[in-house]
Amino acid sequence: MGNKLHAVFLAFLAAVFYAINTPLSKILLDEVPATYMAGFLYLGAGIGMSVLFGATGSYQADNKLVKSDLPYVLGMVLLDIAAPILLMLGLKMSSASEVALLNNFEIVATALIALLLFQEKISKRLWCGIGFIVLASVLLSVDMGEGITFQTGSLFVLAATCCWGLENNCTRRISERNTYQIVMIKGLCSGMGSILIAIAVGEMFPGFGRMIAAMVLGFVAYGMSIFFYIRAQKELGAAKTSAYYAVAPFVGALMSFIILREPFSSNYFVAGMVMIIGSVIVGYDTLAGR
Repeated sequence: MGNKLHAVFLAFLAAVFYAINTPLSKILLDEVPATYMAGFLYLGAGIGMSVLFGATGSYQADNKLVKSDLPYVLGMVLLDIAAPILLMLGLKMSSASEVALLNNFEIVATALIALLLFQEKISKRLWCGIGFIVLASVLLSVDMGEGITFQTGSLFVLAATCCWGLENNCTRRISERNTYQIVMIKGLCSGMGSILIAIAVGEMFPGFGRMIAAMVLGFVAYGMSIFFYIRAQKELGAAKTSAYYAVAPFVGALMSFIILREPFSSNYFVAGMVMIIGSVIVGYDTLAGR
């Protein structure tokens, strides 16, 4: 029982660490260009995790990636380059609280891609949860001011979640392989890829101090989050861990209100309630499916 409670605590801790990414990245984006920001976040996670895995002796010498895994590894890296860049662009144009909730659309993208490309089954209950999350995402994305139009920032965020949805399915195909290798490749290769793109498009380098700040944030929000997630998953299993981890967008939204003092609109309140209903249904389906 003690081990279970400890694992649940680690799962929630992983969610909280990931949640800080949205409001703190929003602050850093005032001085760090979006593509550099995406690169520094992943690079910080990759470097930090390599040190952490080495220090804790978590490196596994067996079950390494093999040649047949290459298509999924390439897909994972390319999508992990595109997704954070799109997210940072969207975050720069939108409120952090809205972006935090829109991140839940990743659940929808992951499930639909698993159905369409990999023929995985979706239960009626999950379809219901997906419907609520889609509705909430639409409410968060439309501008009701002069006619109904979709906000550009929200579209970037939704595109990012679709990339991560496909990336989740790629990573799932190699999830039985060496965790150390997968995390290292995710962080280092995707981070360097984004930085090379930033250089190629001529973004202004933000300076050493801002770079370190972004990398430290990446280590905590991505690296430590992954570390605690994996630890929790060993005791709880994948389904239950992902259900507990689903609180991350709501924690991120709460932090955005507290740290950034963003306004709380009636539209956001309605969308938030709908999103909570959808997330609870998805979480219950995940736990019941276990």
